[in-house]
Amino acid sequence: MAFPVRTCALVGRFEDPRIAETLSALAAHLSARGVRVLIEHDSHLPAPIAGVERVPAGAIPERADLVIAIGGDGTLLYAARLVARHDVPLLGINRGRLGFLTDVMPQNMTAAVDAAIAGELDRDSRPLLSARLRAAGGQVAQAFALNDVVMQKRDTGRTLDFETRINHNYVNTHDGDGIIVASPTGSTAYALSCGGPILEPHLPVLVIAPICAHTLSDRPIVVSADSLIEVTLLERPDTRAQVSCDGALLGALAPGDGLEITTAPERVTLLHPKGHDYYRLLRSKLHWGRGSFER
Repeated sequence: MAFPVRTCALVGRFEDPRIAETLSALAAHLSARGVRVLIEHDSHLPAPIAGVERVPAGAIPERADLVIAIGGDGTLLYAARLVARHDVPLLGINRGRLGFLTDVMPQNMTAAVDAAIAGELDRDSRPLLSARLRAAGGQVAQAFALNDVVMQKRDTGRTLDFETRINHNYVNTHDGDGIIVASPTGSTAYALSCGGPILEPHLPVLVIAPICAHTLSDRPIVVSADSLIEVTLLERPDTRAQVSCDGALLGALAPGDGLEITTAPERVTLLHPKGHDYYRLLRSKLHWGRGSFER
């Protein structure tokens, strides 16, 4: 990333009036600072915004020095996939609900953006997951995920039978709605609702969490980030499954198909205001504590 920032891309669901309002304010501020502003070519705007250049999504990581995601964590996850193969940092402006990743509030965004332009924010390097879907016919689909890779049932009320292996060693045959493989970043997302642990973001581990397992002893486990995790769907009546990466569909999974998940060599850099405190974030988002113990 070059400092000071010369080109900044803004990413969000701009058909939402609140997010479009933030886009307009940031575009005007960035333009006044001499920063070129990019948005995706097919972005829907309630009204034209001066000083904004539309480009194809694939051009954003090649042209931008900084990407700002405006919205919720889903928007930042989308932006992370955009820049996964490029060393372009991300800053999240929270216009969503929970906001574990988009941790800059709208009232603080101008100061945070100015600090980002000057290179004064804390850099936080996060690991990505790499998912590889291998169909029996030989077709292969691949994608990155910052939070998690999920295999789950599709269009059916029946549970799935599937096997898991770690580094080619058989682990278990599961009966349930599916399985989640989460990075430390994603440990506070879907895996948390399945009983998974909260992991510090920089621990070199992964969480494997069954979804609604039929066997009560089928519990989440934590494995090394260097692990190769393999999931194979088994044959049973009315078996239909799908795989998603950070909520984006990767493809369908049929009996006999395989899913391989590893930690990718690529990483994503998040930017945080000075003094960012992960535990303060947890207390705020998960409503921990009975009083004020802030120091």
